Amino acid sequence: MEPNMSTEYLDIANLENSNVEQGRPRSEAAETPDITLDTDLKFRARNIDVFYDTNQALFDVSLDIGDNAITALIGPSGCGKTTFLRCLNRMNDVIDICRVTGSVELDGDEIYTDKVDPVLLRARVGMVFQKPNPFPKSIFDNVAYGPKIHGLAADKTELEEIVVNSLKKAGLFDEVKDRLAEPGTGLSGGQQQRLCIARAIATQPEAILMDEPCSALDPIATARIEELMGELKESLAIVIVTHSMQQAARVSQRTAFFHLGTLVECGETEQIFTNPHDDRTQSYITGRIG
Repeated sequence: MEPNMSTEYLDIANLENSNVEQGRPRSEAAETPDITLDTDLKFRARNIDVFYDTNQALFDVSLDIGDNAITALIGPSGCGKTTFLRCLNRMNDVIDICRVTGSVELDGDEIYTDKVDPVLLRARVGMVFQKPNPFPKSIFDNVAYGPKIHGLAADKTELEEIVVNSLKKAGLFDEVKDRLAEPGTGLSGGQQQRLCIARAIATQPEAILMDEPCSALDPIATARIEELMGELKESLAIVIVTHSMQQAARVSQRTAFFHLGTLVECGETEQIFTNPHDDRTQSYITGRIG
């Protein structure tokens, strides 16, 4: 588990508790057309309910997420997007008051079982947070952290190769190749976020979850992260939470719209933005709600 992240999770939990309508009966859950995929499947989530103590934040959410594609989760603040994202690698487990029911399968295998080690799961399903959070270590050690604790490198030479390749994939190596011993916290915001992406991909994950990864970045850094996402999706699944509908339209192949803790609808991104099935989706996209 990444250090010092519990406060961030609890802040998000409190936000979603305060914004999600409480006690919505299951019968009022929105219809969710097109939750299934015919293409290669990475995640299969079914009937997900999430509770923070006695407050319910997600209501009966079911959604398929494809491999080698970017899926965008959109919706107003506090609607459950981030809570659902964290269900995909059991990050909600670090919140004592959080309880998740339902099923999430990764490559056909249930992840909510005692047989699954959450730490190993998070090596397979990496996460990039809203605010860049490099460890108080050197640039090299930030990227080497995961491979070291998971024993992915047989020796120093192999570890160096993993670090260099990860930085190259994150589009950062040329900018830091002469500064690998310097603190990661000394990089610019956009560079720090790419360092965090390099750290996430260093464990050779099958999927990466991104929680508003560009919200604190300028347009140039945002464009670089979006370009990077397009490159990474060729080899893994990406799920991104974003408040920018323009970003969702630019980078994703599939979009899911959340509102008041329910999944309202999902489908191909072009269809969601040009011909949504639900009036609430249309209202959000056109700015009448949210």
